[in-house]
Amino acid sequence: MKTLDTTNLTLPGQTNVYHGKVRDVYTLENDLLVMVASDRISAFDVVLPRGIPYKGQVLNQLAGIFLDATADIVPNWKIASPDPNVTIGHACETFRVEMVIRGYLTGHAWRTYKSGERVLCGVTMPEGMKEHDKFPEPIITPATKADEGHDEDISREEILAQNIIPEAYYLQLEDYTRKLFQRGTEIAAERGLILVDTKYEFGVKDGKVYLIDEIHTPDSSRYFYSEGYQERQDKGEEQKQLSKEFVREWLMENGFMGKEGQQVPEMTDEFVDLVSKRYIELFEIVTGTTFTPEASENPEARVHQNIVNYMALEC
Repeated sequence: MKTLDTTNLTLPGQTNVYHGKVRDVYTLENDLLVMVASDRISAFDVVLPRGIPYKGQVLNQLAGIFLDATADIVPNWKIASPDPNVTIGHACETFRVEMVIRGYLTGHAWRTYKSGERVLCGVTMPEGMKEHDKFPEPIITPATKADEGHDEDISREEILAQNIIPEAYYLQLEDYTRKLFQRGTEIAAERGLILVDTKYEFGVKDGKVYLIDEIHTPDSSRYFYSEGYQERQDKGEEQKQLSKEFVREWLMENGFMGKEGQQVPEMTDEFVDLVSKRYIELFEIVTGTTFTPEASENPEARVHQNIVNYMALEC
């Protein structure tokens, strides 16, 4: 099948378009956004040279399910999903900070810890921990949101001191972040998974905070299988993960961490197929449903037609 690697749509009422690392975001009149989840994949803030079949559909549909499942905690930007790769929703003024929350000493937190540091984003991590251990309580480790290049760690104190987010809003974001993570943890547990860490993005419209973008997808979150977790920890074995971390690990094993002068290793057909299957596996395990792939000879034309049809009926 052909992957949806990029879109260049012209939509009714369109006022702007932004091509991100993974998503193409079209701004329309009446404060509407059309977000197209492409099949592009990024790691270390670099877009890799090949798209992953069905990845965009997995991300969009999984995010939609979790937005619906958490709407009682915080209002979110979603209005409709007229295509497997598309969500239409409210345009919000985005807070320029990603709310990262970590339940376990994994990934970036572990790399920081292993280097000897014990403070991450102003949060002190306990002594005597090993990789993949559970924190006594989830920790929030925010990151500044970059349009290009690397996101940067930032502490709560720096956010408030620099007035990046007013304190009243920031305290609200922290509260939402903890409640969303708790809900995500409960849903994952029902499916035999552990939600290890994730990130949330928020915006504001008419003075009201909205949850925006995707949540609890393999691009924004990390999952472990709960069965055998403690046994693997006790034996010092690697945890069985269901996330995009294995892509980062494959890149690191092949000498790439997004640094200047480094070359992205060749993405073979076999590797691309493996990544696709891992994304689909996560969707099916997390949702408990069978993934139905939407294959198209011309996915961009399909996306465009479905958006235009929806807008003709609803807008």
